[in-house]
Amino acid sequence: MPHALHPFMALRRPATGVAFAVALALAGATAQAAAGTALRADPSQAASLPSDDPVVEALEPLLAAEFAVQSGRLDDAARWYLEAARAARDVELAERATRIALLAGDNARAAQALELWRRQGGEGTSLLAAEATLALRDNRERVARKHLVELLQTPGDEGWRQALGVIAGGARDPEQAAAVLERLVEGGRIPDNLQAWLAFGGLAQRMGQPGLAETIVTEVVRRFPGEPRVALLRASQLREADRDDEARKVLESLAEQASGNAELRLAMAYEYDALGDLGAASAILARGPQDDQTYALRASLLARAEDKGALAGLYEELRRTAAKPDPSRRLLLGQMAEFLDRFDEALGWYEGVPGGPQRWPARLRSANVLHELQRSEESYGLLHDIQADAAAPDDARRDAYLLEASLLEEDGTPEAEMDAFARGLAAFPDDLEILYARALSWERRDDIARAEADLRRVLVIEPESVAALNALGYTLADRTSRYQEALELINRARAAEPDNAAIIDSYGWVLYRLGRNEEALGELRRAFALQKDAEIGAHLGEVLWVLGKREEAREYFRQARELDPDNRALQRALEKTGA
Repeated sequence: MPHALHPFMALRRPATGVAFAVALALAGATAQAAAGTALRADPSQAASLPSDDPVVEALEPLLAAEFAVQSGRLDDAARWYLEAARAARDVELAERATRIALLAGDNARAAQALELWRRQGGEGTSLLAAEATLALRDNRERVARKHLVELLQTPGDEGWRQALGVIAGGARDPEQAAAVLERLVEGGRIPDNLQAWLAFGGLAQRMGQPGLAETIVTEVVRRFPGEPRVALLRASQLREADRDDEARKVLESLAEQASGNAELRLAMAYEYDALGDLGAASAILARGPQDDQTYALRASLLARAEDKGALAGLYEELRRTAAKPDPSRRLLLGQMAEFLDRFDEALGWYEGVPGGPQRWPARLRSANVLHELQRSEESYGLLHDIQADAAAPDDARRDAYLLEASLLEEDGTPEAEMDAFARGLAAFPDDLEILYARALSWERRDDIARAEADLRRVLVIEPESVAALNALGYTLADRTSRYQEALELINRARAAEPDNAAIIDSYGWVLYRLGRNEEALGELRRAFALQKDAEIGAHLGEVLWVLGKREEAREYFRQARELDPDNRALQRALEKTGA
């Protein structure tokens, strides 16, 4: 299963105006029940009762549109929303019709809905963003730039943020997006706003455009000399260009400023982490005042670096300065002792947490430590005690079942693992986290039928669960031949979160499975630009390989290996392609 700003995010916001009246009519008109049943079978019956009342006229096509969205049939939804908008003569329905049509890739209906939106009084940055997006989709780049310039000239942050969203998510592919951004930069259209320049520079990096990123960084340095965030952008740009030594020099130049700036220290630690310099990341966090969060971050970095010496030094420092550590500090010391494989000491710290909200995570960690000490009977006994403790918060009891299942998976006892899930669901019927975790476990074991059953159960309980819609859609696309069904599920997730990189990846993957390789390539490129992820990189590499772009495919496989060499999607792609 897959890992979990565009101007068209709010697709399911509360309705107002005529749309709100329609919603009230839907809620209160029991006579519409028969119409709803008929529409499920034959939406063409919509708008069969003419009326002078726009609410009545809009009711049936709007109902048909909602059914279409819930079925993942975005093409049908775009058609019915446009009809509802025309009948209602309502600006918000026209806006909604435009958004749905753009999401469905129905440019013709998007143009009609956009014109209706404009005629009914639509204005402002959202309208401009929609016009720019449609122009990009239609290859009218000059018109798109005109609307983008208007957005960039809008006072405040809303305009440039909308423009950023259009370029990042509205273009056909990253190449078109990069070309448009380059023309705007060259034309001096980016506002004199540091945050805007940083955002557009970051976008150029994510799109894999080092030359454009370099141009933007150079301009930002000229406009905002001495600003540490500019230096951070420069370091990030150098890192993306594989000029790691130069990136480190830029970061080193910021060290003195970081001492008195906690936000800058965190940002620098992130960059050092991305460079693989985990020790340097911990060291920069050590400059300046310390708290439990800082100590925990430093400990985590040193543990990942497997620098047991430095981690032991930090542990001793923290232990010496805490003669009477509070529960939070005891919990942290226990976690650090775990990192150091000092399990007996970790157990002592956890058992020393006397009460309060830290008591329950400490007890759960104790069970994990006991398992590490090969004291499995005690570990599972403690988890069973938490599960049966009426005084324990429900979250802690539920997590005890999840941890038990996870430890049993490590032990290689699948039947016992499933029994833990079953007992958890008996104690917490239809708990979404337990159902979702069990679905993941079934999928790992290639039992797709049972994984599907649990995900469908999640959707019965919470029909709008984006995570379950995406997971089920992706699973059907990846592990079965039920591609059309997968597309409908993924479309439902897209309607809720059109800019979620994991969902865009799922959409690209199902397009590939359907044989729509060029469309798939564009979506997967957009997903990877939004989120550097091994699974997305593996999918992108496979599609490129099939299209005959072998060298580019190898580059994405290389990047995916660096991100997560054990990723199962990557392993399958490498085996399939022989790359």
